[in-house]
Amino acid sequence: MSDTVLRTSDSIHIGTATSVAEPAMLEHAFLGATTADWLALLKPRVIYLVVYTGIAGLLVAPGPLNPVLAFTAILCIAMAAGAAGAINMWYDRDIDAIMRRTAKRPVPSGRISPQGALGFGVGLSVLSVLLMSLATNLLAAAILALSIAFYVFIYTMWLKRRTPQNIVIGGAAGAFPPIIGWVAVTGHLALMPIVLFAIIFIWTPPHFWALSLFASADYEKAGVPMLPVVAGAKVTRLAVMRYTLWLVPVSLLPYILHEAGPFYGASALTLSLIFVWYSIGVMRDAQDSKGVSLTRDAPAKAAFKYSILYLFMIFGALVVDHFI
Repeated sequence: MSDTVLRTSDSIHIGTATSVAEPAMLEHAFLGATTADWLALLKPRVIYLVVYTGIAGLLVAPGPLNPVLAFTAILCIAMAAGAAGAINMWYDRDIDAIMRRTAKRPVPSGRISPQGALGFGVGLSVLSVLLMSLATNLLAAAILALSIAFYVFIYTMWLKRRTPQNIVIGGAAGAFPPIIGWVAVTGHLALMPIVLFAIIFIWTPPHFWALSLFASADYEKAGVPMLPVVAGAKVTRLAVMRYTLWLVPVSLLPYILHEAGPFYGASALTLSLIFVWYSIGVMRDAQDSKGVSLTRDAPAKAAFKYSILYLFMIFGALVVDHFI
């Protein structure tokens, strides 16, 4: 990959083409950034899911939590997720500049400097952990710090550019919020938040591999070893199917373990079987002899969209079941 993408402090080299920014411009680029640019740096679409699952963990945890402290805990989870996103954009600015879907992000487009993004991300990280420790407890703050470190160091800096298993292992980074929400209320770990972690962990590969099927050209150009780039589209479609099938029993664990009632059980089974149906469409997508989709990956796009809805619905069902 080093032959394809070279990162330097003042320029980005891609193949034989070079885009050079003046150091002074890089240092001060963030000064003219808009509020929308800073919000984009936090990856708000990712924050929505992270905050939502964190709220679910907080709501289903046994025991009361002061509403102000509960709001503060959720704010800390959002800040930490945004901080990790900002650091990710700082580190991935070279490959983000190559891929069409990420080229307009604030850092590769020059609206925010790399130094500004890194400083913003590190500052938010420290603030979120400190605030969580003051508002709730040290264990919740420690797990929050672990989630940031896992996303930045394990996924972004180690796995993403080295192995097609980046999403499988790295998926743990996005699975921490319900644990953090639970521990913020109770001050200790239990079986239930670990099960919620497992649901997100198993959900992540089919979610991102569906995306990678219709974005594989971008990943290949940037040298990111996503599964369809390394193993091909056919293997990826089978992997989406396999993980979705695993998700069915995992999603039912709260009901099987008597941590949730029949409303959740019925909802989880229905939602998971619908996900399986979408994955069957991905697996059976019309392909040429090389496994390339003849439908422009329409089933993969549909599965990706449903996977987002799935996570919202299944955690929503869990909360509803808790209160009824």
